Amino acid sequence: MPGGGRCPDCGSTELVEDSHYSQSQLVCSDCGCVVTEGVLTTTFTDEGNLREVTYSRSTGESEQVSRSEQRGLRRVRDLCRVLQLPPTFEDTAIAYYQQAYRHSGIRAARLQKKEVLVGCCVLITCRQHNWPLTMGTICALLYADLDVFSGTYMQIVKLLGLDVPSLCLADLVKTYCSSFKLFQVSASVPAKYVEDKDKMLSRTLQLVELANETWLVTGRHPLPVITAATFLAWQSLQPSDRLTCSLARFCKLANVDLPYPAASRLQELLAVLLRMADQLAWLQVLKLDKRSVVKYIGDLLQHRHMLIRMAFRDGTAETEEEKEQQGQGQEQNHGEEEVGDSSLDLRKGKRPASPALLLPPCMLKPPKRICPVLPVSTVTGDENISDSEIEQYLRTPQEVRDFERAQAASQASTSVPNPP
Repeated sequence: MPGGGRCPDCGSTELVEDSHYSQSQLVCSDCGCVVTEGVLTTTFTDEGNLREVTYSRSTGESEQVSRSEQRGLRRVRDLCRVLQLPPTFEDTAIAYYQQAYRHSGIRAARLQKKEVLVGCCVLITCRQHNWPLTMGTICALLYADLDVFSGTYMQIVKLLGLDVPSLCLADLVKTYCSSFKLFQVSASVPAKYVEDKDKMLSRTLQLVELANETWLVTGRHPLPVITAATFLAWQSLQPSDRLTCSLARFCKLANVDLPYPAASRLQELLAVLLRMADQLAWLQVLKLDKRSVVKYIGDLLQHRHMLIRMAFRDGTAETEEEKEQQGQGQEQNHGEEEVGDSSLDLRKGKRPASPALLLPPCMLKPPKRICPVLPVSTVTGDENISDSEIEQYLRTPQEVRDFERAQAASQASTSVPNPP
């Protein structure tokens, strides 16, 4: 043999190459021992060094992809092509799917969870590459339940130990508003309800930023807030034709689902806008309500930073401001006593109206807690008192000796038998 190998059984160097069908074998000519089973190239580490690898040592024997995994990999590729993702996204999503499928908990899961796993791997890939994509979009494409999808998503992130950044609120607004069917005239959308996409998106972003600055987004699901902000932005661009349209009809025209808390988020946004409108002198005389304030949303958003500072005050500086106002009130009271009748039109001791606290809604309107009803215990005085409880009330040594003497007497009386 040119390589100078030896037979492992007899030690002979007479090794010849024997062709066995299409696979060549290395055989010892003295004892007939098969030294190598053939040259099969696989993904074994020795392949990089151009060494011969037997099939029993190769990875080809254990690489048997199940039908379920093959179907899942095909669905990952199909979903990436439907979303028109770059090829690198597809490769990353397939790698995540294969890593997740190796875990026994995923491999033995129900078919519904395996179908959801396809969307989870694609969503993780898009989030890591800052590609705007929501769970709702993937659930709509896969006909999957949102609760099952979110639970599987968190499980995969934890199993694989991935670092997945959260989706930026501005990107979420752009992605969510792009699905609205209000940007071109159709049979279901009248011409007066059609709006320019860029104008509507710009004003929606400003309203969402306003909601974020006034604690309306923190700790809440963002979609109801975005829906309410989009509705207000759409109304404010042409208020004369759209003020009569309700939120439910707007969602029906846009062909999107109406989130349940969206109506509450809408009322909270309108309340913030009304407080901001009270700070503008030319709007105070108009006596605006929650319906008419929509006409002036553009003006309010233009000066929103200044109006927020004027309409709300910080809760951390509340105590210091109160102390200063109390000190100023006392000085004013002394000044009023000196002036006398010159300040009859001002009420003594009345503080000027202070702006409202800028706090989360959960702190302004905390939920009512049910106070537990304590059981009523009736004490009659005839209850049995244990010895350990009696010892807690004994204070002096004389009381301890008397108690021990009484215990010994009671034991002696019980041990004496009754006379016949």
